[in-house]
Amino acid sequence: MSPDVSSAFDGFRTELDDFSDRRERLIKASRDVTNLSKKIIFLLHRIMTEDTADTYRQLSLRAAATARPKIKEVTDIYASIMHELEGNQFWRYYRCVSPGIQEFIEAFSFLHYLEHGTLVTHSEVQHVLSDNSGVPYFTLPLDDYLLGLSDLTGELMRFAISGISRRGGRVRASEVCAFVRCCKADLERLTPYVKELSRKQHVTAQSLEKIEDAAYAIAVRGSEYELSPERLDDIVAMSVSTFTADNRRHERRSANDDDS
Repeated sequence: MSPDVSSAFDGFRTELDDFSDRRERLIKASRDVTNLSKKIIFLLHRIMTEDTADTYRQLSLRAAATARPKIKEVTDIYASIMHELEGNQFWRYYRCVSPGIQEFIEAFSFLHYLEHGTLVTHSEVQHVLSDNSGVPYFTLPLDDYLLGLSDLTGELMRFAISGISRRGGRVRASEVCAFVRCCKADLERLTPYVKELSRKQHVTAQSLEKIEDAAYAIAVRGSEYELSPERLDDIVAMSVSTFTADNRRHERRSANDDDS
């Protein structure tokens, strides 16, 4: 083999090794972002379901404040791989980092909703994914932003149903239901232009149906009694608590039967 050909193949090997090594680093970073984002979501849900005398506003602000350091951990990861995604490299390795971006947007938009009661904008997410000088770690793709927002509706469904037994939970469930309905309607128009959005919209429709069923059931039961909203909240809380306890006993009994 001539020296020129050998040198060319050495260059190819170096380029392929660099591609593989960078790809593995970015995949690992994306997985770390995904794991942290899931922890943020779990943290927010846990705090919002605490049995406390705090008002909903106090609880939501405390949840957001507690989760903020985790958001910083995620942005620190993106800051550390910023040099790996410069220029056209971002689109070359886009599929390696896209899942983590969507998961982060889901977590951050949930935090933003609890804090402000509104949908986070593309520019607000891009601002978080930028350094102190305002330089973006990468340009946030619109597709990932929309797909992350679509995933948010699932968390809002869990938030609405898990909190429906709390004081004022029925009202918040109705508010979340209206919010998710608006999100679904707005995103529906974009399904022809964003890959995977149609599939996620199907999940959004299921989440919306679950919230509507829960809110409808409470409204129908509430119409059967002439009770104050506070007293009705107490009855709902007792019913949900009893159902949960019975369900746990049934699960333990089933597990014991399986062991025997």
